[in-house]
Amino acid sequence: MDLTTTYMGLQLKNPLVPSSSPLMRNRDDLRRMEEAGAAAVVLHSLFEEEILHESHTLDKYLTHSTDSFSEAMSYFPEASEYKTTPDKYLEHVAWAKRALGIPVIASLNGVSTGGWIDYARQIEEAGANGLELNVYYLPTDPTLTSGEVEQIYLDVLKDVKTAVSIPVAMKLNPYFSAMANMASRLADAGADGLVLFNRFYQPDLDPEALEVVPHLVLSNSYEMRLPLRWIAVLYGRIQSDLALTTGIHNVDDIVKGLMAGAKITMMASELLKNGIGRINELLIGLETWLIEHEYDSVAQMQGSLSQINCAEPAAFERANYMRVLNSYKPEML
Repeated sequence: MDLTTTYMGLQLKNPLVPSSSPLMRNRDDLRRMEEAGAAAVVLHSLFEEEILHESHTLDKYLTHSTDSFSEAMSYFPEASEYKTTPDKYLEHVAWAKRALGIPVIASLNGVSTGGWIDYARQIEEAGANGLELNVYYLPTDPTLTSGEVEQIYLDVLKDVKTAVSIPVAMKLNPYFSAMANMASRLADAGADGLVLFNRFYQPDLDPEALEVVPHLVLSNSYEMRLPLRWIAVLYGRIQSDLALTTGIHNVDDIVKGLMAGAKITMMASELLKNGIGRINELLIGLETWLIEHEYDSVAQMQGSLSQINCAEPAAFERANYMRVLNSYKPEML
């Protein structure tokens, strides 16, 4: 069975790629991922705040709309709390490239272009096979327009692409008002891959302590429906390769992602919940599924249920809204 696929020009032995997570900090875990059959790894992110702390500068977008809140900057971790320094991150990239026989994709997480450019170059020099840009930006300023927000993403991508020759992916959130147009503009600007979707971790409120508190919840399979729809819509319409992240937990999730048009399916929560050995279990399950359904390869199924290949393309648009509502049947009491 041919499980091979390509992503951003990288030849991969299968479509299963562990995505950025705390597991990526541990060298033994990275080795175990490769042994379990991972086709590539996306390392944990180097955060812009870590780069900016070292250079003692702050980009205007980082502190945008926080000037009126004197306590706002107190939410940033103290220097001693940072998990990674830029130099240590580069050392980790270099080690992973030497130690692993699979592609290593580094990750930068931030908003501005300033400190990213130099470190993008250094990440390339450290040996990374690719770079994922995770522009984690929540536009809370009511005077900031959608066009200005979109331009932030485009500027980051263009500047990094100018600085490096390795392939670059953009990890997006699902909140653009015209997602298809934004994806097309990013592809035209040089994005080799689009990763759908980033999860904005929502804060919680503690009414007793009167505090805003962090609350991280791992994903479930249901959450893959949003990226599944947009990958199916974008497949064949833009030049960038598509990666599905969020909600990949079992073989059916992988198959759905590939049929929608993803080149790879990425997972983190499943590995955090049930261990790195799940990679091998899922690959065995995927091969079994392909054999049982008489497929010769992963490539044969990729995009087969995308909007342009689907017998009912309207199912991905407004018609599906009405159909879903009409499909509900209350359980008999």
